Amino acid sequence: MTDKNLAFSLLPRRATPLHGGADIRRFLSAIAGAAFLAFAGLVTASGQTTALAQTRVLPQSDEEVKLSYAPLVREAAGAVVNVHGARVSERPRDHMEDFFERFFGGGGFGAMPRERIERSLGSGVIVDEHGLVVTNYHVVEGMTELRVALVDRREFDAEVVLRDPRSDLAMLQIRSDEHFPALELGDSEDLEVGDIVLAIGNPFGVGQTVTQGIVSALARTQVGITDYQFFIQTDAAINPGNSGGALLDMNGRVVGINTAIYSRSGGSHGIGFAIPAAMVHAVVESARIGADRVRRPWLGASVQEVTPDIAESVGLARPSGVLVTNVVENSPADRAGLRRGDIIRAVEGRNIDDADAFGYRFALAGVEGMAQIGILRGERAMDLDVPLMPPPEEPPRETLTISSRTPLGGATVMNISPAVAEEHQMPQGLEGVVVTEVDPRSIAASYGFRAGDIILEVNNRQIRRTGELDEAMSAGGRSWAMRINRGGQIITTMLRG
Repeated sequence: MTDKNLAFSLLPRRATPLHGGADIRRFLSAIAGAAFLAFAGLVTASGQTTALAQTRVLPQSDEEVKLSYAPLVREAAGAVVNVHGARVSERPRDHMEDFFERFFGGGGFGAMPRERIERSLGSGVIVDEHGLVVTNYHVVEGMTELRVALVDRREFDAEVVLRDPRSDLAMLQIRSDEHFPALELGDSEDLEVGDIVLAIGNPFGVGQTVTQGIVSALARTQVGITDYQFFIQTDAAINPGNSGGALLDMNGRVVGINTAIYSRSGGSHGIGFAIPAAMVHAVVESARIGADRVRRPWLGASVQEVTPDIAESVGLARPSGVLVTNVVENSPADRAGLRRGDIIRAVEGRNIDDADAFGYRFALAGVEGMAQIGILRGERAMDLDVPLMPPPEEPPRETLTISSRTPLGGATVMNISPAVAEEHQMPQGLEGVVVTEVDPRSIAASYGFRAGDIILEVNNRQIRRTGELDEAMSAGGRSWAMRINRGGQIITTMLRG
């Protein structure tokens, strides 16, 4: 995570600070839309000019030009915290250690500590006065000890109450009965390119830092950070340690959680990315009701990008939307009447440009009621109502770590269900047992097995459940003929032990 200070800075701060909400709103209204007034004159006939002019105007006097962000920062700073994580890991054993231990004992000459402490540093935002904190999943991933430090230098122990690696968000609970300052989540859908934003976090561990910039782009996809790639891009300086910090609008509300930057050097280049508040809200609400995971809707269909060739073949002016390539029988998509070959162009009235945008929009629809999707079937545009429900856990996961001394020894596997397929980004409708984790020091790793491999057959026996796999591997003797689905490619191999 990195970003560079902007080439320009906020206009000079007036010696006399702002007082009261009226002054703050007047200043924010004056500053936030300076660029829009000139633009508004070009589009008067569109009917949008009046609305823009009411909320985004040029500073009207020298006094307004000299106003400061300080009052907004004072109100927000107490709710942005530092998150410190630590875990104890075991150092890989060196082959020379056996020699020294044999002759000098475990604590003698050449002995080195077997354990080492790994630390992480990030930021977080208190979103509930009872100490509920949102941060990035990658800040707390694998950490066994967590502490939260407030701007007033008080520190508290914290625990993870919800992890959501698909969105790169996590929820922490501060272990205290105190009431804490909290920030309100704003509406990221109201943001426009050019809006002024503030980023607050703890870059490089130097302490709480505030930077200012604008919204550089919206709905930025194909960034390669999370499963739900739909980011706010900003040029507000974001650096290592800012992960999990707040991106604030000019009303002092959280419109995003700072997550990553684009950098070739490790330094800041003014290209930072934040998770929109709409996605953050879904994770926060899940934690508030005590859920241990975020429930998202199941469509029961596979989609792909609409390429220029596909767009031309169906008569689209430009590539947009997603093409339905498969529909699972009796799934919500099937019950709504969605068909293979349909092009989904909108979810709940919001246009879809690509597969990432579709995944984000549909994920926000919830798991109750109906969601309206706009499709193109041939030359006919229509709307379909999709029933919303979480993906079913059938068959049950039956998670198992293979302990036998076989080629899969040390691999963790589970049964494939619609829920598992959604979590691991696999095509819908698959059957079999999927490898979810491989211990890097295990037999399975030495044979080249990877997370995501789907075991279809062992010695001509079809595998549908983890128990069947464990039994087939144990009964294999010294050789195992296996069929494996790896990323859609079917591999047939003979392994010997």
